[in-house]
Amino acid sequence: MEVIGDLPRELFLEILLRLPVESLMRCKCVCKYWYALISNPKFIELHLKYNCSNNVCVLLKRCLLTCLGERENMLSLVCSSGFSFINLDVDLSLYKKEPCLQLLGHCDGIICLSNYRDDIVLCNPATRETMVLPESCLPCYSSISNLIPQTSALGFGYDARTHHCKVVRIVSYWEERSGSGLPHHSRVEVYSLATGSWKELNVKVPAHVWYSPCFETYFNGAFHWYAIDDSRDEVILSFHMGNEEFQVIPMPGALSLYDYSMCRSLFVWNGRIALVIYPRKGIEKSFQIYVMKEYGVRESWTKILTIGPLTKVEMPLAFWKNDEILMEGSDGLVVSYNLKTQELKDLPIYGVPKSFATLVYINSLVSVKGGNRMLDGDNTGENVSTPVTFFFSSLQIIKTDDLLLKSLLLLHFPCLFR
Repeated sequence: MEVIGDLPRELFLEILLRLPVESLMRCKCVCKYWYALISNPKFIELHLKYNCSNNVCVLLKRCLLTCLGERENMLSLVCSSGFSFINLDVDLSLYKKEPCLQLLGHCDGIICLSNYRDDIVLCNPATRETMVLPESCLPCYSSISNLIPQTSALGFGYDARTHHCKVVRIVSYWEERSGSGLPHHSRVEVYSLATGSWKELNVKVPAHVWYSPCFETYFNGAFHWYAIDDSRDEVILSFHMGNEEFQVIPMPGALSLYDYSMCRSLFVWNGRIALVIYPRKGIEKSFQIYVMKEYGVRESWTKILTIGPLTKVEMPLAFWKNDEILMEGSDGLVVSYNLKTQELKDLPIYGVPKSFATLVYINSLVSVKGGNRMLDGDNTGENVSTPVTFFFSSLQIIKTDDLLLKSLLLLHFPCLFR
């Protein structure tokens, strides 16, 4: 059995897999062996799988007011243990004061941010790594006069065939004085982390994306938007990241069409698509939850339950832990509703009303620049079998509250603790 320090290799790896990303980033500064091991795509994948099963959080975007009355965006993590939350030290300089900042999706610890006008940014909040995507491959003008281009939809998700994340962008072209309410035509492009570039797709967009709060969702290999088709029926438009094709999914037949007093929000709940219907305004609101039991089949929509009426609750934000729903309160307070106990609990998280956005999130070491595909074999870098220390700042490494990390350092380098 191979031994690393005083620990069997298998036990050493099991300990590392349980460390948070921040501690692992420090461990990379301990020695060449640890750096190569933690940087290895195989280890990154194993660490991601462990966190998927044990450390699922909710990433929350909110606006806070500064002492000058200006709005600033803040990213926070809501953890499952006691609903504790921490603010993330992520460089949002590009979008720090952007009032329309959108969280476009989550993929293997990477999130996508945009305001639909300027740059699209990929960010790993755990490693604090960010990357601005290159410019669009679509022209900023139309070959047909009097048509105005506008980004109507963005999506972010995972392509299981290439094992890389993709960004999809729909650009719609609008006539200057058209009263139809629908674009003249649309074009589609996809950015892949595998190639690091955009490409235009020769596909027809079968429905037109419309805004609905907390609707855009990645599920089952596809990204989903609220949309209106050419017959002006409400539908769900999905784009599959693998085959790069669109699909139109019908809404439940029981819904009242063109009832703009009601909002529709889409989530993933217990491994299925869940649609939540609730009033746009009102002091008391009830929330109807429909679940699609067979993906893509209209007849499989089933009304599961109705929550409420609840007072001082604006909208759902995220399904979490199977029996909890995070919701935005009318006073800018985040609350949690338990589906089993039917109890509503205030959380110590505040923000400017209607500034909240959420993603179910997993911390990871995955790089926003790609290069994370799993390697064959057990390659951990160059000849690193001998731990050769090259401490950059021993004091910074040792000053940590992570007991697992302290134990590892004590086993390998006891002289540092004397």
